[in-house]
Amino acid sequence: MLLRPRQTKFTKYMRNKLPKSNNHFRPLQFGRFGLVAKESGFISARSLEACRMAMNRHLKRKGKIWICVFPDFPMCAKPIESRMGKGKGSIDAWYVRVNPGKILFEVDGVQPLSIITALNAAKNKLPVSTRVRHYPFKI
Repeated sequence: MLLRPRQTKFTKYMRNKLPKSNNHFRPLQFGRFGLVAKESGFISARSLEACRMAMNRHLKRKGKIWICVFPDFPMCAKPIESRMGKGKGSIDAWYVRVNPGKILFEVDGVQPLSIITALNAAKNKLPVSTRVRHYPFKI
């Protein structure tokens, strides 16, 4: 099931520019391995669900996956072949605004090789470039 908020303050939002580079170092909170964004962009709820399914498939439903982002930004779209004007379109999908250095997923609980293959499978489903971050010892 796709992630989306139950309620928002406003129905439709303006799409602002995202910063291109602010590589802040954010430590992993839950797992030993994490998938970190290298560039800014928008990630849809469908992409997040596809990543989660791909990781579950590679991990064979063992271990623990934490999704560290939530799609709370609505994107609007007008119907195809509609005339100009008559206001903003209806909500098409829910997205996450991602900046460089943002942790998207964290994984722990299985062998490191299977975690890395699962995160690489999830990396192929995302529209932004990412990298795998690893902490050998969790404090």
